Amino acid sequence: MAKKILYIAGREAGYTRTYNIVKALQLNNYQLKTILPPDRSFKHYPSLLKQFYKWRNWSDLIIVGFYGQLILPFVWLLSRRPILYDVYISTFDTMVYDRRKASSKSIKGFIYWLSDVLSMKMARMILLETDDHIRDYSKKFHIAASKFRRLFLPVDEKLIFPQKADKKNSNFWVHFHGEYAPFHGAKYIIQAANKLRKKRVKFRIIGTGITYNQDRGLANKLKLNNIDFIERVPYAGLARYMANADVCLGIFGDNPRTLRVLTNKVIEALAVRKPLISAKNVPVQELLEDEKSALLIERASPDALANAILRLKENPELREKIADAGYAVYLKNCTLDIFSKRLKKIIEEMLNV
Repeated sequence: MAKKILYIAGREAGYTRTYNIVKALQLNNYQLKTILPPDRSFKHYPSLLKQFYKWRNWSDLIIVGFYGQLILPFVWLLSRRPILYDVYISTFDTMVYDRRKASSKSIKGFIYWLSDVLSMKMARMILLETDDHIRDYSKKFHIAASKFRRLFLPVDEKLIFPQKADKKNSNFWVHFHGEYAPFHGAKYIIQAANKLRKKRVKFRIIGTGITYNQDRGLANKLKLNNIDFIERVPYAGLARYMANADVCLGIFGDNPRTLRVLTNKVIEALAVRKPLISAKNVPVQELLEDEKSALLIERASPDALANAILRLKENPELREKIADAGYAVYLKNCTLDIFSKRLKKIIEEMLNV
Protein backbone atom coordinates (compact mmCIF):
# COMPACT_ATOMS: atom_id res chain seq x y z
CA MET A 1 0.00 0.00 0.00
CA ALA A 2 1.25 3.49 -0.89
CA LYS A 3 2.61 5.53 1.99
CA LYS A 4 0.53 8.42 3.30
CA ILE A 5 2.11 11.86 3.10
CA LEU A 6 0.66 14.95 4.77
CA TYR A 7 2.07 18.16 3.28
CA ILE A 8 1.50 21.49 5.01
CA ALA A 9 3.00 24.78 3.83
CA GLY A 10 2.49 28.50 4.25
CA ARG A 11 2.47 29.30 0.54
CA GLU A 12 -0.32 28.67 -1.93
CA ALA A 13 -0.58 25.82 -4.45
CA GLY A 14 0.59 28.02 -7.33
CA TYR A 15 3.79 29.14 -5.59
CA THR A 16 6.74 27.56 -7.39
CA ARG A 17 8.20 25.64 -4.46
CA THR A 18 4.80 24.40 -3.27
CA TYR A 19 3.85 23.35 -6.79
CA ASN A 20 7.07 21.41 -7.33
CA ILE A 21 6.88 19.48 -4.04
CA VAL A 22 3.21 18.55 -4.58
CA LYS A 23 3.85 17.53 -8.19
CA ALA A 24 6.83 15.37 -7.17
CA LEU A 25 4.78 13.61 -4.49
CA GLN A 26 2.00 12.97 -7.01
CA LEU A 27 4.48 11.52 -9.50
CA ASN A 28 5.54 9.03 -6.82
CA ASN A 29 1.91 7.93 -6.32
CA TYR A 30 1.81 8.57 -2.58
CA GLN A 31 -1.50 8.93 -0.81
CA LEU A 32 -1.32 12.69 -0.42
CA LYS A 33 -3.17 15.20 1.70
CA THR A 34 -2.24 18.87 1.28
CA ILE A 35 -2.96 21.71 3.69
CA LEU A 36 -2.27 24.97 1.87
CA PRO A 37 -3.46 28.60 2.10
CA PRO A 38 -5.25 30.42 -0.74
CA ASP A 39 -2.52 33.07 -0.84
CA ARG A 40 0.71 34.13 0.88
CA SER A 41 -0.86 35.94 3.86
CA PHE A 42 0.10 34.89 7.39
CA LYS A 43 -3.54 35.37 8.43
CA HIS A 44 -4.29 31.86 7.11
CA TYR A 45 -1.88 30.10 9.47
CA PRO A 46 -4.41 29.47 12.29
CA SER A 47 -6.73 27.83 9.76
CA LEU A 48 -3.87 25.70 8.43
CA LEU A 49 -3.05 24.45 11.90
CA LYS A 50 -6.72 23.77 12.63
CA GLN A 51 -6.86 21.58 9.52
CA PHE A 52 -3.60 19.93 10.51
CA TYR A 53 -5.00 19.01 13.92
CA LYS A 54 -7.80 17.10 12.20
CA TRP A 55 -5.37 15.11 10.03
CA ARG A 56 -2.37 14.96 12.40
CA ASN A 57 -2.40 11.17 12.87
CA TRP A 58 -3.45 10.17 9.35
CA SER A 59 -0.06 10.03 7.66
CA ASP A 60 3.14 8.01 7.78
CA LEU A 61 5.20 11.16 7.20
CA ILE A 62 4.66 14.90 7.47
CA ILE A 63 6.37 17.34 5.11
CA VAL A 64 6.48 20.96 6.24
CA GLY A 65 7.10 23.37 3.40
CA PHE A 66 7.87 27.05 3.03
CA TYR A 67 7.30 29.15 5.13
CA GLY A 68 7.73 26.53 7.85
CA GLN A 69 9.41 28.37 10.71
CA LEU A 70 6.02 29.38 12.15
CA ILE A 71 4.31 26.09 11.33
CA LEU A 72 6.78 23.39 12.29
CA PRO A 73 6.84 23.90 16.10
CA PHE A 74 3.06 23.40 16.23
CA VAL A 75 3.26 20.38 13.93
CA TRP A 76 5.93 18.90 16.19
CA LEU A 77 3.81 19.48 19.30
CA LEU A 78 0.60 18.10 17.81
CA SER A 79 1.95 14.95 16.14
CA ARG A 80 4.74 12.47 16.65
CA ARG A 81 5.00 11.52 13.00
CA PRO A 82 8.46 11.97 11.40
CA ILE A 83 8.89 15.43 9.86
CA LEU A 84 10.70 16.21 6.63
CA TYR A 85 11.38 19.94 6.51
CA ASP A 86 11.69 21.75 3.21
CA VAL A 87 13.18 24.84 4.87
CA TYR A 88 13.93 26.57 1.55
CA ILE A 89 14.74 30.01 3.05
CA SER A 90 16.22 31.13 6.37
CA THR A 91 14.30 33.76 8.33
CA PHE A 92 17.56 35.08 9.77
CA ASP A 93 19.24 35.48 6.38
CA THR A 94 16.17 37.06 4.81
CA MET A 95 15.37 39.55 7.56
CA VAL A 96 18.92 40.43 8.59
CA TYR A 97 20.94 40.32 5.37
CA ASP A 98 18.31 40.79 2.65
CA ARG A 99 15.57 43.00 4.08
CA ARG A 100 17.80 44.55 6.78
CA LYS A 101 15.06 44.57 9.39
CA ALA A 102 17.54 43.92 12.20
CA SER A 103 21.25 43.56 12.85
CA SER A 104 22.73 40.13 13.40
CA LYS A 105 23.63 41.07 17.00
CA SER A 106 20.24 42.55 17.99
CA ILE A 107 17.50 40.92 20.04
CA LYS A 108 15.25 40.88 16.98
CA GLY A 109 18.05 39.27 14.98
CA PHE A 110 18.42 36.63 17.68
CA ILE A 111 14.68 35.87 17.50
CA TYR A 112 14.92 35.42 13.73
CA TRP A 113 17.92 33.12 14.23
CA LEU A 114 16.10 31.15 16.93
CA SER A 115 13.09 30.56 14.68
CA ASP A 116 15.40 28.85 12.19
CA VAL A 117 17.22 26.85 14.86
CA LEU A 118 14.11 25.53 16.63
CA SER A 119 12.26 24.57 13.46
CA MET A 120 15.27 22.69 12.04
CA LYS A 121 16.03 20.91 15.31
CA MET A 122 12.46 19.61 15.48
CA ALA A 123 12.64 18.05 12.01
CA ARG A 124 14.05 14.59 11.46
CA MET A 125 15.49 15.53 8.07
CA ILE A 126 15.92 18.81 6.16
CA LEU A 127 15.97 19.60 2.43
CA LEU A 128 18.31 22.21 0.96
CA GLU A 129 19.30 22.82 -2.65
CA THR A 130 23.12 22.92 -2.45
CA ASP A 131 25.99 21.52 -0.40
CA ASP A 132 27.17 25.07 0.23
CA HIS A 133 23.77 25.87 1.71
CA ILE A 134 24.05 22.80 3.93
CA ARG A 135 27.52 23.75 5.20
CA ASP A 136 26.34 27.29 5.93
CA TYR A 137 23.14 26.27 7.76
CA SER A 138 24.88 23.53 9.72
CA LYS A 139 27.48 25.98 11.04
CA LYS A 140 25.25 29.02 11.46
CA PHE A 141 22.33 27.26 13.17
CA HIS A 142 24.25 24.47 14.95
CA ILE A 143 22.42 21.67 13.16
CA ALA A 144 24.17 18.36 12.45
CA ALA A 145 25.12 18.16 8.78
CA SER A 146 23.85 14.57 8.75
CA LYS A 147 20.25 15.86 9.03
CA PHE A 148 20.42 17.62 5.66
CA ARG A 149 19.86 16.22 2.18
CA ARG A 150 20.75 18.09 -1.01
CA LEU A 151 18.01 18.34 -3.60
CA PHE A 152 18.65 20.67 -6.53
CA LEU A 153 15.84 23.04 -7.47
CA PRO A 154 13.61 21.56 -10.21
CA VAL A 155 11.55 22.91 -13.08
CA ASP A 156 8.40 21.30 -14.43
CA GLU A 157 9.28 20.67 -18.06
CA LYS A 158 5.60 20.80 -19.00
CA LEU A 159 5.50 24.48 -18.00
CA ILE A 160 9.04 25.74 -18.63
CA PHE A 161 10.62 24.34 -21.80
CA PRO A 162 12.47 25.45 -24.97
CA GLN A 163 10.28 27.26 -27.47
CA LYS A 164 10.83 28.92 -30.82
CA ALA A 165 11.21 32.68 -30.58
CA ASP A 166 8.79 34.97 -32.38
CA LYS A 167 10.86 38.16 -32.23
CA LYS A 168 9.61 40.91 -34.51
CA ASN A 169 12.62 43.24 -34.50
CA SER A 170 16.41 43.18 -34.51
CA ASN A 171 16.92 44.23 -30.92
CA PHE A 172 18.97 42.01 -28.63
CA TRP A 173 16.65 41.09 -25.75
CA VAL A 174 17.78 40.49 -22.16
CA HIS A 175 15.28 38.85 -19.77
CA PHE A 176 14.96 38.98 -15.98
CA HIS A 177 12.11 37.91 -13.72
CA GLY A 178 11.84 37.91 -9.94
CA GLU A 179 10.35 39.42 -6.81
CA TYR A 180 12.84 42.30 -6.56
CA ALA A 181 14.52 40.88 -3.48
CA PRO A 182 17.67 42.85 -2.62
CA PHE A 183 19.89 39.87 -3.42
CA HIS A 184 18.52 39.91 -6.98
CA GLY A 185 20.33 43.19 -7.57
CA ALA A 186 17.80 44.68 -10.02
CA LYS A 187 19.46 48.08 -9.66
CA TYR A 188 22.63 46.68 -11.24
CA ILE A 189 20.60 45.37 -14.17
CA ILE A 190 19.12 48.83 -14.64
CA GLN A 191 22.57 50.42 -14.44
CA ALA A 192 23.83 47.95 -17.06
CA ALA A 193 20.86 48.88 -19.26
CA ASN A 194 21.94 52.50 -18.98
CA LYS A 195 25.42 51.57 -20.22
CA LEU A 196 23.91 49.71 -23.18
CA ARG A 197 21.22 52.19 -24.16
CA LYS A 198 22.91 52.94 -27.51
CA LYS A 199 23.81 49.30 -28.33
CA ARG A 200 20.38 48.08 -29.53
CA VAL A 201 20.03 46.04 -26.35
CA LYS A 202 16.56 45.90 -24.81
CA PHE A 203 15.70 44.60 -21.34
CA ARG A 204 12.50 43.00 -20.14
CA ILE A 205 12.08 42.89 -16.36
CA ILE A 206 9.11 40.98 -14.97
CA GLY A 207 7.87 41.09 -11.38
CA THR A 208 7.27 43.27 -8.33
CA GLY A 209 8.61 43.20 -4.79
CA ILE A 210 10.71 44.82 -2.09
CA THR A 211 12.90 47.11 -4.19
CA TYR A 212 10.44 47.61 -7.07
CA ASN A 213 9.56 51.27 -6.45
CA GLN A 214 13.19 52.17 -5.77
CA ASP A 215 14.37 50.42 -8.94
CA ARG A 216 11.64 51.92 -11.11
CA GLY A 217 12.60 55.29 -9.69
CA LEU A 218 16.21 54.71 -10.78
CA ALA A 219 15.09 53.81 -14.30
CA ASN A 220 12.96 56.96 -14.47
CA LYS A 221 15.81 59.10 -13.17
CA LEU A 222 18.10 57.72 -15.89
CA LYS A 223 15.32 58.27 -18.47
CA LEU A 224 15.80 54.79 -19.87
CA ASN A 225 13.76 53.75 -22.89
CA ASN A 226 15.37 50.33 -23.34
CA ILE A 227 13.60 48.55 -20.47
CA ASP A 228 10.10 47.06 -20.56
CA PHE A 229 8.74 46.62 -17.03
CA ILE A 230 5.99 44.02 -16.63
CA GLU A 231 4.58 43.58 -13.13
CA ARG A 232 3.06 40.10 -13.32
CA VAL A 233 2.70 37.21 -15.73
CA PRO A 234 1.23 33.74 -15.08
CA TYR A 235 3.98 31.22 -14.34
CA ALA A 236 2.77 29.01 -17.19
CA GLY A 237 3.34 31.93 -19.58
CA LEU A 238 6.84 32.76 -18.37
CA ALA A 239 8.57 30.45 -20.87
CA ARG A 240 7.06 32.41 -23.74
CA TYR A 241 8.76 35.61 -22.57
CA MET A 242 12.03 33.76 -22.02
CA ALA A 243 11.83 32.19 -25.48
CA ASN A 244 11.76 35.65 -27.02
CA ALA A 245 14.93 36.68 -25.18
CA ASP A 246 18.49 36.24 -26.36
CA VAL A 247 19.93 36.07 -22.83
CA CYS A 248 18.46 35.37 -19.38
CA LEU A 249 19.76 36.85 -16.14
CA GLY A 250 20.23 35.39 -12.66
CA ILE A 251 21.19 37.36 -9.53
CA PHE A 252 23.66 40.20 -8.99
CA GLY A 253 23.09 41.67 -5.50
CA ASP A 254 25.72 42.99 -3.11
CA ASN A 255 24.55 41.43 0.18
CA PRO A 256 25.68 38.15 1.80
CA ARG A 257 22.60 36.25 0.63
CA THR A 258 23.74 36.62 -2.97
CA LEU A 259 26.65 34.34 -2.09
CA ARG A 260 24.42 31.64 -0.60
CA VAL A 261 21.66 30.98 -3.14
CA LEU A 262 21.03 29.21 -6.43
CA THR A 263 17.45 30.46 -7.17
CA ASN A 264 14.71 29.21 -9.46
CA LYS A 265 15.41 31.77 -12.19
CA VAL A 266 18.82 30.19 -12.82
CA ILE A 267 17.30 26.74 -13.35
CA GLU A 268 14.46 28.17 -15.44
CA ALA A 269 16.95 29.82 -17.81
CA LEU A 270 18.67 26.47 -18.30
CA ALA A 271 15.31 24.76 -18.85
CA VAL A 272 14.35 27.06 -21.76
CA ARG A 273 17.77 26.54 -23.35
CA LYS A 274 18.86 30.16 -23.09
CA PRO A 275 22.36 31.41 -22.22
CA LEU A 276 22.55 32.54 -18.60
CA ILE A 277 24.52 35.35 -16.99
CA SER A 278 24.64 35.39 -13.19
CA ALA A 279 26.88 36.36 -10.31
CA LYS A 280 29.59 33.88 -9.49
CA ASN A 281 29.04 32.09 -6.19
CA VAL A 282 29.75 28.63 -4.78
CA PRO A 283 26.14 27.29 -4.97
CA VAL A 284 25.76 28.14 -8.66
CA GLN A 285 29.13 26.52 -9.38
CA GLU A 286 27.88 23.22 -7.94
CA LEU A 287 25.86 23.01 -11.16
CA LEU A 288 27.40 25.36 -13.69
CA GLU A 289 30.85 26.12 -15.03
CA ASP A 290 31.89 29.59 -16.11
CA GLU A 291 32.42 29.99 -19.85
CA LYS A 292 30.92 26.56 -20.52
CA SER A 293 27.36 26.33 -19.20
CA ALA A 294 26.95 29.98 -18.09
CA LEU A 295 28.77 33.28 -17.87
CA LEU A 296 29.47 33.86 -14.18
CA ILE A 297 30.54 37.38 -13.34
CA GLU A 298 31.49 39.65 -10.45
CA ARG A 299 28.42 40.53 -8.41
CA ALA A 300 27.16 44.11 -7.93
CA SER A 301 29.00 45.25 -11.07
CA PRO A 302 27.03 46.97 -13.85
CA ASP A 303 30.22 47.07 -15.92
CA ALA A 304 30.76 43.31 -15.68
CA LEU A 305 27.12 42.66 -16.56
CA ALA A 306 27.10 45.07 -19.50
CA ASN A 307 30.33 43.56 -20.85
CA ALA A 308 28.98 40.01 -20.54
CA ILE A 309 25.79 40.97 -22.39
CA LEU A 310 27.76 42.63 -25.19
CA ARG A 311 30.03 39.62 -25.42
CA LEU A 312 27.08 37.30 -25.99
CA LYS A 313 25.42 39.77 -28.35
CA GLU A 314 28.50 39.84 -30.55
CA ASN A 315 29.17 36.09 -30.42
CA PRO A 316 26.18 33.94 -31.45
CA GLU A 317 28.34 30.80 -31.43
CA LEU A 318 29.15 31.35 -27.75
CA ARG A 319 25.47 31.97 -27.00
CA GLU A 320 24.53 28.67 -28.62
CA LYS A 321 27.33 26.77 -26.90
CA ILE A 322 26.42 28.06 -23.42
CA ALA A 323 22.70 27.52 -23.98
CA ASP A 324 23.22 23.90 -25.09
CA ALA A 325 25.59 23.09 -22.23
CA GLY A 326 23.27 24.68 -19.68
CA TYR A 327 20.32 22.72 -21.02
CA ALA A 328 22.32 19.49 -20.73
CA VAL A 329 23.04 20.31 -17.07
CA TYR A 330 19.33 20.88 -16.50
CA LEU A 331 18.33 17.57 -18.10
CA LYS A 332 20.84 15.72 -15.93
CA ASN A 333 20.03 17.38 -12.61
CA CYS A 334 16.92 19.53 -12.45
CA THR A 335 13.90 18.07 -14.23
CA LEU A 336 10.85 17.44 -12.10
CA ASP A 337 11.16 13.72 -12.82
CA ILE A 338 14.69 13.63 -11.38
CA PHE A 339 13.59 15.76 -8.43
CA SER A 340 10.70 13.38 -7.68
CA LYS A 341 12.94 10.30 -7.80
CA ARG A 342 15.48 11.85 -5.44
CA LEU A 343 12.72 13.03 -3.11
CA LYS A 344 11.33 9.48 -3.06
CA LYS A 345 14.73 8.11 -1.97
CA ILE A 346 14.85 10.61 0.88
CA ILE A 347 11.33 9.69 2.01
CA GLU A 348 12.14 5.97 1.83
CA GLU A 349 15.27 6.59 3.89
CA MET A 350 13.20 8.33 6.56
CA LEU A 351 10.60 5.57 6.63
CA ASN A 352 13.18 2.78 6.39
CA VAL A 353 11.46 1.33 3.33
